Amino acid sequence: MTYSISKADRNIKGTISLNGSKSISNRALIIRALCGTDFSIEHLSTSKDTVTMQKLLAQKEGPLDTGHAGTTFRFMTAFLALQAGEQILTGSARMKQRPIGVLVDALRELGASIDYLEQEGYPPLKIKSPNIGKQHRLKIAAGTSSQFISALLLIAPNLPEGLELELEGKIVSRPYIEMTLGLMEHFGVKHQWADQVIKIAPQKYQAESFKVEADWSAASYHYILAAFSDQVDLQLDGLWKNSWQGDAILAKIMTRFGIQTSYNEKGIHLSKAGESRPAFEWDFIRCPDIAQSLAVVCGGLGISGLFTGLETLSIKETDRIAALKAELNKVNVSFAKLPKHFSKKSEQEYFVVEGKAALDTPTFATYQDHRMAMAFAPLAMFGLVNIEEPEVVVKSYPGYWEDLKKLGFEIIEA
Repeated sequence: MTYSISKADRNIKGTISLNGSKSISNRALIIRALCGTDFSIEHLSTSKDTVTMQKLLAQKEGPLDTGHAGTTFRFMTAFLALQAGEQILTGSARMKQRPIGVLVDALRELGASIDYLEQEGYPPLKIKSPNIGKQHRLKIAAGTSSQFISALLLIAPNLPEGLELELEGKIVSRPYIEMTLGLMEHFGVKHQWADQVIKIAPQKYQAESFKVEADWSAASYHYILAAFSDQVDLQLDGLWKNSWQGDAILAKIMTRFGIQTSYNEKGIHLSKAGESRPAFEWDFIRCPDIAQSLAVVCGGLGISGLFTGLETLSIKETDRIAALKAELNKVNVSFAKLPKHFSKKSEQEYFVVEGKAALDTPTFATYQDHRMAMAFAPLAMFGLVNIEEPEVVVKSYPGYWEDLKKLGFEIIEA
C-alpha cells in the first residue's frame, strides 16, 4: 500500500492529543509485572510495541513473538530470565538480524539460562529457569544500546543481591537510562549512580497508579509541520515541561527554526517566533530518535545541518543512516558522513545535511521503520509526496495519519 499526501496551503492550526510515550509505557508495564501487585496505568501508548508487550506479559503458553518491537524483545529477555519454566522468545526477520548477545551474556553472568536457537548472538532465544544469585556485579559497554542497560536495571531490585552495574566507556543515550531510573524511583526503588557505576540494592517495587506522559518523539513530526508552515497555531496535548524523555529537548532545538513552545495545563502550544538560523548543529547522543525529524527539517528548509551522536542509528528498525541518505537524495538533499580528518581531535562521527528539497512527486520508502514514514510525510507541505508501507506507523503512533487529516492534509491510497 502507498499513500499519496498533499496539503492545499502551508498553514497549521488545530489541537492534537498525542499518544502515550511508548518508552515510558513499556517500562511501566515491566515494573508492574515485576511488582507482583496490579495497579492501573492511565494513557498507555496504543503503539504496536506496547500492545505487543501487554499481550506477551499476559500470554500463558506458546512462543512469544515480539514482531519488530526491539524494546519489547530486550525487556522481555531480561524479564523472562527471572521466571521459572521454559519460554521461546522470537521476532520478525528483521529482529533476528538485531544483536542481543551483549544482554544475553550479562544475564548469563547473573545466572540466567538462555540458549540461541538459530544464529549465535541473535534471536530467537530459549529461556529456561534461572539459577540467579551467583553474581551481582556486571560490566557492560556504555556504548551499547541503552535498552540493554535499562533491561538489566529494571530487573535489578528483584535480584537476591541487587545489581552493581559498571558502564565502561562513553555512555550512549543517557536520558533513556535516566528515564528508567526515574520511573523505578517513582515506584519506590532507590539507586546510587557515582561516576560510571549504578548500584541498586534488593528491594520491592511499590504498586501505585500511574499516568503516562505523551510521546515527545511523536511531537517531533508536528514540529516539522510547524517549521515548514507559513502560520502555525498548534496545541499538542499530553506533554509535560518536567519530562523524563530526552526528546523533550525538542522545545529548545526548534527555537533555532523559529518555533516557540509555550507550556499550558493540557500540554504545549506551538507558534512562530522568528526566522530560522542559516545553519544548524546538534549532538543527538541524548536524543537519537529525533535525528530523522531534524534531518528532514534541514532538508525541507534548505538549512545546512551538522549532526553528531548518531552511533545507534544503524542498529534500529533499519539502518537509519543509509535510509536517510537514500530518501533525502530523492529530493536533491544530501546526507553524508564527513571524512575523519574533519574531526582530528575527536572520535565523533559527523554527518552533514546540504541542499533544499525539490519535490517532483517523490515516493519515499519506509524500510519497515515508523520514523521514516512520519519524518518524510511533512514534506507534503511543499507538494505531493507518496509514502510506501504507511501502516508502519502503528509501531509507535497508530493515529498519525488521522491526525494529519485533522490538520488539513489530504491522504488517499494510491
